[in-house]
Amino acid sequence: METETFIDSMDFKVQELLKEVRLEYSPSLTKVVNDTVSAIKSAIDKIPEDLQVNADWAPGFVRDIGADKVEFKFKKPKSIEIGGSYSIGCVAKPDVNVDLLLRLPKECFHEKDYLNYRYHAKRCLYLCVIKKYLKSSSSIQKVEWSALQNEARKPVLVVYPAVKLDEVPGLFIRIIPTATSLFNLSKLNLKQNNVRALNTGDVPQPTPKYNCSILEDMFLEENSKFVKKTFSEWEELGEALILLKVWARLRSSIYVHDCLNGFLISVIVSYLVAQDKINHDMKAMAIFRAALKFIDTHPLWKHGLYFPPAGDNAFSEEGNEQHNSSTRVNLAFRIASVAYPELQDEVALTLRCLEKCRDGGFEEIFATKIDNAAKYDYCIRLNLKGNSEVYSLGFCLDDECWRVYEQDVHCLLNQGLSDRAKFIRVIWRNTHSEFNVENGLSGLGSEPLFIGISVSSVEKAFRIVDIGPNAEKKDEALMFQKFWGEKAELRRFQDGKISESTVWESEQWTRHLILKRIIEYLLGRHLSLLKKDIVQIVDQLDFSLLHVGKDPVSYSGRLLGTFEELSKRLRSIQDIPLRVSSVQPLDSAFRFTSVFPPEPHPMATKRVDGARVHNFTPFCVQSLEVMIQLEGSGNWPMDDVSIEKTKSVFLLKIAESLHNNWGMTCTATEEDVDVFMDGYSFRLRILHERGLSLVNREIGRDQMKWVSSADRKLFIHGQHASMINGLQFCYPIFGPVVRFLRLLAEHDWAFSPLVVDINGDLSQNDEKEIDDYFMQSRKADEENTQNKSKAMFLATACDKASEAWTSCSPNPLELKRLVAYARSSANLLTKLILQNQTDSHGWECLFRTPLNLYDAVILLHGDRLPYPKRLLFTSELDQGRHVAHGNPSNAFHPYLLPADMKGSLEQLKTKLMVNFDPLRCFIGDVEKEFSDGLKLWYDSLGGDAIGLTWEHSKKREREESELDRKYPVDLLRNVGEMGKGFVRDVYLLKAPRLTK
Repeated sequence: METETFIDSMDFKVQELLKEVRLEYSPSLTKVVNDTVSAIKSAIDKIPEDLQVNADWAPGFVRDIGADKVEFKFKKPKSIEIGGSYSIGCVAKPDVNVDLLLRLPKECFHEKDYLNYRYHAKRCLYLCVIKKYLKSSSSIQKVEWSALQNEARKPVLVVYPAVKLDEVPGLFIRIIPTATSLFNLSKLNLKQNNVRALNTGDVPQPTPKYNCSILEDMFLEENSKFVKKTFSEWEELGEALILLKVWARLRSSIYVHDCLNGFLISVIVSYLVAQDKINHDMKAMAIFRAALKFIDTHPLWKHGLYFPPAGDNAFSEEGNEQHNSSTRVNLAFRIASVAYPELQDEVALTLRCLEKCRDGGFEEIFATKIDNAAKYDYCIRLNLKGNSEVYSLGFCLDDECWRVYEQDVHCLLNQGLSDRAKFIRVIWRNTHSEFNVENGLSGLGSEPLFIGISVSSVEKAFRIVDIGPNAEKKDEALMFQKFWGEKAELRRFQDGKISESTVWESEQWTRHLILKRIIEYLLGRHLSLLKKDIVQIVDQLDFSLLHVGKDPVSYSGRLLGTFEELSKRLRSIQDIPLRVSSVQPLDSAFRFTSVFPPEPHPMATKRVDGARVHNFTPFCVQSLEVMIQLEGSGNWPMDDVSIEKTKSVFLLKIAESLHNNWGMTCTATEEDVDVFMDGYSFRLRILHERGLSLVNREIGRDQMKWVSSADRKLFIHGQHASMINGLQFCYPIFGPVVRFLRLLAEHDWAFSPLVVDINGDLSQNDEKEIDDYFMQSRKADEENTQNKSKAMFLATACDKASEAWTSCSPNPLELKRLVAYARSSANLLTKLILQNQTDSHGWECLFRTPLNLYDAVILLHGDRLPYPKRLLFTSELDQGRHVAHGNPSNAFHPYLLPADMKGSLEQLKTKLMVNFDPLRCFIGDVEKEFSDGLKLWYDSLGGDAIGLTWEHSKKREREESELDRKYPVDLLRNVGEMGKGFVRDVYLLKAPRLTK
């Protein structure tokens, strides 16, 4: 029954998606398409018969591809028919275009025009003539050039209708030439040389890419008709094709010129139908899955994909491919050998989602964009505009120069990075929408070449030494030296082996830059690229984590060592009634996910070293939370208050023991104990044994009621820490990265719980329980519209009801703002990564919240924050009404002053403030005083600005004039007065709206 529910949910979402993306053939759309096609035909009919056509129509193009004998007399096309997705009713929005297949007349070509790019030249010239006559049509807005799958030597015409439709604003028609029966197929065998300039010495080399380029046009009509016949009156097949298109478009690395495209996907589905791998009993998702499994197992780039000759029902198998390749076109000839492994990887991930993810992985498969910025660990752009090395051998031989350069860059990096990289993707979109074919190919390639790198593992990627061949293997050693140049050096290793090697010395916190250094070196040495032409996206955001030019994460080794010693001491304490059984670190600094991990404080030690204490020593110390569990006992009290008092007594005894046995400085409160050790402050908390007894049992809401609220929170915090620690161990790159902007921006928070199942612990029953809790939560919100608090439902194995983290916040208003910020930041980050953005200000904007989005703004004195070094930028505002200004107070200073140094170091040590944060104190006071009128937004990590928005309240009953002119100004001045000495300036940007 549960499985049926899951399938029904998936089918429902799929059908809703299809309604959204499938193009409806409305009368208005059909009319615009038909009218535009008629206008195209009319314009072509006006072209004079036997018009003399020569290279002057496109001199640059003919020159650059090196063609000769290109003159011909214009003849009308033999046929003009609509093809592509529009003809089979499978257009997937938002990309709406219509393919118009135009059959080139045989009379315009010579039987040997398959040689030396003559066909490509005449094909282009034929389109040039048509373009000239299309411009005079009143039914056509404009005509532009494009290229078939980014192949510049095969231009196509893009025609925009004069009539614009709101339902399909970007509609255009592509005129694609076909070359049915123009040439003898045997002359286009993949082993045949048809470009005489391509040779090694006097030996002509095969031109398989060139030959396939011509064969593609020769069989385009036939293959299109076969696809159309296959999809005719088969609704589920069309739905599956649309789903496959949506899936592929969301994945930028595979929906590109050297991998998948819409036509090839339709060909694959048709192939599976002909092979009886798909039948009429299958639904759309079953067909979708079958197509993915075929791609996963059939190496399209190696064996190819061939349709049988007309009238032949037998499709080619591997044994017949050699025969077919001599007479047919490999429909997958564009798929590159370097692209296919990534395609298979994406397919494998998708198939895994279908099996294991919630709702069959609908969100992950059909609603999550995996563009290059999100997919790759390292993104590089090469500026090759005007680089003569790219075109040194000519624009086109067997393949185009841009494709050859892609291969050269890939081979170079693949050899240089070796096992550091899992995938290296090189993509150059050399054609652009504004290029002019008539002027030739020299203007192409102005866009940067993109390189995406997925690392194999952090350990391999951040490796300092690469070991090459043994010194005794002289030929290999010589090749190694030639490849690496001055970076190659002979070294003796600990096992006695003497080998060539390269060394990339680096501090621990700069290891992520090793790949950057290798890539820069290789591209400079072998491709003569300058540093300014190599833009690597890897360290642009490092500035946000550095303190005085160094990342505090470099202290993590010392922190973990100190914690281990503290754990030993705690477990060895014997003068308390119950021994400490376990010690668990809870703070994010222990799992390398803290934004600002603490630096060792010179006074948070047993003995203060006066030489390390200076004027810039902080007064504040950040504590690190640690959870302690004690031995079991039946003597614990039963009520919550007594339990908490008993825990306080234990903590006092633990602090006393640490001080007596090891001389450690400890400060205690009723809830916890702060312990100074080796420069760090550890805050100890005790988990009551009832919480401990729940660890190995399934936890439900009723069981949680038996645990005090403090223990419940501490227990879930411990579970969370364990989960993230495990994740960090499996994926070391998780800590310094934590990517989540897209998740915040794109998850459907209103209608779907976010289920985090890192270890795969949740069963279908668990997921049903989570869904029940979620529905109860949303039902409660509907019944009590004044108390909508749990806007974000985040469930885990230990918190299925989402009570630990999101029960009180964010509320719907907070979540709306959070999602908006995440979306804009994610879009900006993608733009910075993928486009030629190199200025530092653009990257800084990721951390600059626009202050004009608030109703009022409070600016604080940055030098009175507890950790001024964390302030990335000083906030300024040049708009709104300035209503208050204040000078900094001398009551608090974040650093030791010369006057503080006059007393003894031990006395100074007692003045340290653990977890003191004047910002939180100020926020708390304002919220307490003005909770009915203001909503505060602030950066808890160390920002110097507080945004205010007006809260609308029924209690406010003031006259409009008084509210507009006096109330907000007086209120803001009162707020500024509350923060006297801490508040710098207060600005009013927008007056509150009135409700009557």
